[in-house]
Amino acid sequence: MKRDFLHVTDFSTDEIHETFAIAAEVKERFKRREEYRPFSGCTMAMIFAKPSARTRISFETGFFRMGGHALYLGPTDISIGKREAVKDIARVVARYNDVIMARLFDHAHVLELAKFASVPVVNGLTDYNHPCQIMADLFTILEHRKTLNDLKIVYVGDGNNIVHSWLEMACRLPIHFVCACPENYQPDQQTVKLARDEGISEIEISHDPMHAAKDADIVYTDVWASMGKKEEAEQRRIDFRGFQVDDALMAATGKASLFMHCLPVERGVETTDSVVESPASIVFDEAENRMHAQNAILLKLFGKA
Repeated sequence: MKRDFLHVTDFSTDEIHETFAIAAEVKERFKRREEYRPFSGCTMAMIFAKPSARTRISFETGFFRMGGHALYLGPTDISIGKREAVKDIARVVARYNDVIMARLFDHAHVLELAKFASVPVVNGLTDYNHPCQIMADLFTILEHRKTLNDLKIVYVGDGNNIVHSWLEMACRLPIHFVCACPENYQPDQQTVKLARDEGISEIEISHDPMHAAKDADIVYTDVWASMGKKEEAEQRRIDFRGFQVDDALMAATGKASLFMHCLPVERGVETTDSVVESPASIVFDEAENRMHAQNAILLKLFGKA
């Protein structure tokens, strides 16, 4: 049976830990420049309705280095949900390729792709969630902390797709997760309820970032106005006053916390240059690990791990 990776919860707790172990092994193989080609003869179609440098580079480079060929299909190549029905695209593209990665606006589109495609579908991001990013994030945290026990993650900013995937992760691994956001920018309440009802993690929604930051192991932020919401940027700068991750907020944790950002970063907006360039920042380790975590996910889906 084919498997998809559309939400963090598509993997069990054990499978998430297994994926991190695979990612570590693949990363070491890459660093040794080992000949490692488990995807030899395979092709991956990458459908981008929403452009991204990191997503394209990490998936395309990673798949190529493991012996496969990745085909980039940009917004003008496939106007998904506009020029052609999603279910038709799914069935046609699947007949040419062994796996589909899709980075889309509408979450319903990735669900429909997976429903009708006969090959695995990987969610490279939707407006609702970003599961590959959070897998890479937690893998990076594990590298730096050597453990995922007693982990408090404080996200400061918009209750967006990153937050939704952290909430999904909280359904699988016990974490203390706090979303510190302005009152009108809270995450999806059903997703919050899902994470709370699972009963293994502590979930908080806060509107006071300085208070929320206390005892944080990780301080995480993202752009205040993501792609598709840039027309709201000026209003959001007003609404998000007091939510910038600066040196004072990092100091408010009271411990040697790590700083994370999924990139690209608007320095001087959601965070300061001094925080991004500080010893606490692991944003570039995080970016690198997108490739290794995604390779591990693909190996799991292909049954090659």
